[in-house]
Amino acid sequence: MHKPVHTNLLRWYEQYGRHNLPWRHSRDSYTIWISEIMLQQTQVTTVLERFYTPFLQQFPTLRDLAAATEEEVLKQWEGLGYYTRARNVYKTAQLVEHALPQSIHELIQLPGIGKSTAHAIAAFAYRTPVPILDANVKRILYRFFGKKKASERELWALAYRLFDDEHPFEYNQAMMDLGSLVCRSKEALCVHCPFEMQCHAAQQGAPLELPEKKAVKSVPIRYKDIVVFTCKNRYALKQRSGRFLHGLWGFSEYEQNRDNAEGQMQQLGSIVQKYSHFHLYADVYISYEPVEGHEYLTLEEINKLPLSKADIKIVKMLT
Repeated sequence: MHKPVHTNLLRWYEQYGRHNLPWRHSRDSYTIWISEIMLQQTQVTTVLERFYTPFLQQFPTLRDLAAATEEEVLKQWEGLGYYTRARNVYKTAQLVEHALPQSIHELIQLPGIGKSTAHAIAAFAYRTPVPILDANVKRILYRFFGKKKASERELWALAYRLFDDEHPFEYNQAMMDLGSLVCRSKEALCVHCPFEMQCHAAQQGAPLELPEKKAVKSVPIRYKDIVVFTCKNRYALKQRSGRFLHGLWGFSEYEQNRDNAEGQMQQLGSIVQKYSHFHLYADVYISYEPVEGHEYLTLEEINKLPLSKADIKIVKMLT
């Protein structure tokens, strides 16, 4: 790729890049890895304001993370969502214990680390001259090269084609910032883009047409009754074992309008919780009937457990 393209990008990054992000001032593969995992499907501001620093304060090193329990890790991840990420982080810590490997091939073998994350760790922690391919970078590549559709393999080829191997660290950071701040999915600020003169989509005046939009799927709604069983100021919870919210603790969920619900419970209220793949609408009840297969805990004990966002809302009702 022609040198002026890279020069313009680096000048833009120097002036407008997000240089204050803490993980950009680190060569520690552990802290960079945690930031990369947290930033998957989560906005930078959310990670930065609420999760990144508290997590590292609780688990300052990879050894500290490996020595923790999965429940402790899930509690620290509470509210960030996509809990498979937290379980994979914990599994990886158990496997490597001392330090993440430096080679991309070895990194990809670890739980929860895909090709782009492996490239990011290698590029930012070990300064390996390789491109990354997150959602922001993909969008830039689609528009720069004028592609409506492209396979993952094709996108990686384009990523290497545009890559600046003389300034790999700055290039990758600049590409992520450019996609986040300028070449956005719903608003492309082409007049502020260092690629404007070379970008196919900008020259055609139709950046928002690329990439081709996927059909929006309707999100299913699930209706549930959530019952809080209580006895002597203690409340019954159990640890979830299914794939969704595995390892988190929660109150009992039932299909709505059960026949045996009449007369046995008092309604506390209702909650709505929007997950990525479904929306939960639930009526919340309290019951003084005994229930088996649960642990009865005080509110103080419950607040120390990892809970889903829906269950956190119910705890607030109880307090």
